[in-house]
Amino acid sequence: MPLVTPLSPNHDLETKVLAEFFNETLGFCPNSVLTMQHRPDISKAFINLNKAVMNNEGRVTSALKRMIAWVSSNATGCRYCQAHAIRAAERYGAEQEQLDNIWEYQTHSSFTEAERVALDFSLAASQVPNAVNDILKKRLYIHWDEGEIVEMLGVISLFGYLNRWNDSMGTTIENGAIESGDLYLGKHGWTKGKHT
Repeated sequence: MPLVTPLSPNHDLETKVLAEFFNETLGFCPNSVLTMQHRPDISKAFINLNKAVMNNEGRVTSALKRMIAWVSSNATGCRYCQAHAIRAAERYGAEQEQLDNIWEYQTHSSFTEAERVALDFSLAASQVPNAVNDILKKRLYIHWDEGEIVEMLGVISLFGYLNRWNDSMGTTIENGAIESGDLYLGKHGWTKGKHT
C-alpha cells in the first residue's frame, strides 16, 4: 500500500485540467499527481514545472528527454519512474531499437554520440555524490549549447524530485506503465517492486 492514498482525479478541478497534459504523455493521470492533490498547490506547481521542463526549445527531443529521465530514474532505483519514463519515450517517438537497448546506450549503435553524452550527463548528475566533472562538461559542449544543457538538467532535476516522491510514497503503478516496464525493461530484471 502507498504511504498516502491517491485522491480522486476530480478532487481538485484545477489540477484535473492541468493533468490533461499526462493523457498525451502517458495515456493516464499518474497516481503521483493524484497523491500530490492532498496539497493542490503542490500538484498544480508540479504539473506546471513538468510542462515547462518538457517543452522543447532546442534540439533536445521529447524522446531524448524521456530517455534522460529513464537513465536518471534507473540510477536512483525508482521503478515507478523507470516505467513511466520508458513509456513516455515510446509515446514520444523514441526509435524501437533505442527502446530495446536503452540499458546499452553507451555502446549500442542506435545511439549517437550526442545522445550518449546527454545520457551520461543524466547518469553523472543523478549519482550521490554528484559525478559531473570537467571532462563531461567538455563532452557536452561538443554537441549541445547552454540552453540545451539547461533543458537536460531540468529533466534530471525534475526526475530527482519524482524519484524521491514515488519511492518514498510507494506510489501504486498504473497498468499502462507496468506494460511498458515489462516490455522494455523486464528482460533486465525490472519489476514493479514496492509499487503494487
